[in-house]
Amino acid sequence: MSNTWCDSLPGQVVAHAGLSNRYGSVVTIWLANTPVVIISGYQALKDTMIGLGEEFSGRAVYPLLMKSTYGYGVLSTSGHRWKEMRRFTLMTLKNFGMGRRSIEERVREEAENLVEMFKKCEGSAFSPADMLFNALNNVICSIVFGHRFEIEDPQFKSLLRTVNTYFTVLSSPLGQIYNVFPRLVSLFPGKHHQLFKDLEEAREYCKREAQARMNTLDPSCPQDFIEAFVLKMKEERDNPDTEYNFDNLVSVVWNMFSAGTETTSSTIRYALLLMMKHQDIQERVQQEIDEVVGQDRWPSVEDRQNLPYTDAVIHEIQRYMDLAPIAVPHKMMCDTEYSGYIIPKGVMVFPLLSSVLIDPKLWKNPNCFDPENFLDAVGRFQKNDAFVVFGMGKRACLGEALARIELFIFFTSLLQHFTFKATVPPEELDTTPKDCSFGRIPRTYECYAIPRK
Repeated sequence: MSNTWCDSLPGQVVAHAGLSNRYGSVVTIWLANTPVVIISGYQALKDTMIGLGEEFSGRAVYPLLMKSTYGYGVLSTSGHRWKEMRRFTLMTLKNFGMGRRSIEERVREEAENLVEMFKKCEGSAFSPADMLFNALNNVICSIVFGHRFEIEDPQFKSLLRTVNTYFTVLSSPLGQIYNVFPRLVSLFPGKHHQLFKDLEEAREYCKREAQARMNTLDPSCPQDFIEAFVLKMKEERDNPDTEYNFDNLVSVVWNMFSAGTETTSSTIRYALLLMMKHQDIQERVQQEIDEVVGQDRWPSVEDRQNLPYTDAVIHEIQRYMDLAPIAVPHKMMCDTEYSGYIIPKGVMVFPLLSSVLIDPKLWKNPNCFDPENFLDAVGRFQKNDAFVVFGMGKRACLGEALARIELFIFFTSLLQHFTFKATVPPEELDTTPKDCSFGRIPRTYECYAIPRK
């Protein structure tokens, strides 16, 4: 296995993608004194993440992630616990809508509220960041707790503060240093102490919600994620080895908040930025929405098949943004041979998704924002296996289905009701995302949301 030395942090590994051109699709770098294997290129990622999915399915230990979940939940676990929690969460999210409010209904409710909030700006320049962040958090609240919160609700404010502080610490030098020297950093003051305090309060709130439902829920029709989990806890109360306990419940809930808010919120913010940059594309999307949906009803997921250009634009926004250049780091579950090399058990592995999203062999126009990357010769939407923004294999994003619904409903609802314009000429807009330790996020901006007649 080719080796090189690199004094960098995980969020910066993408800067070393050129190593694969020199050394091949399997490269070892060193982060301080820790060896890390980088897998790049579509075929290599398919061979490892899918073909050897079980062997590559472990989760690398990040101290900040472990501190926030205590090793429970989905995101930071491996082996049996991870499999059980992932299976249950996927099944529960998939089953929502049978005898209860569907996921799409919950998303549409937040999209409608967001449109009303944008209207209140009355043509003034504003930053959409907080409103989008709050709306996406309320989607998760509706799924987890069974209801949305008003923006002034103290508990909602507390949850928002916790999620916001988490990403602030995670993307800061403090968070990166904590992941290397957790015990040392814990001795010094900083935002991480407030984060851990807020996390404990959020955990206690979730636990109280679960305990309150223990004797009141309807076993035939759980109304939200907590009730579905509590029902499973009661079913397995006599199993001494059960994974259905309060620790896993509160950690899975936190995983849903931490993984399902900032990522989707950032993608929608970036979508609006690109629409302001490319007014012709915005106009074509609006024309298609007008022809298929009109102005008398809200868009639905069923409309997607009749909105091929809009669907292509949403996919291209995700590809071009490249939100997560590397998937959340994996860990080898056992000694494994691949491509003539032995990758030892426990070694950290970075799947370099960027290498697929910008491969000129896989895309018509990989270096530019171009919806044609997802359209065939006659303008129909065209899938591409190289669209790996949600990861690949067993560790692919747990919330992919939810994120796809959110992106489609929010994007089409906003473009149905508003034309977005920048506070500067389009040619002066900088659409280059900012790099941080967990991905690439859009730069801050203000915009005008002009109501459409």
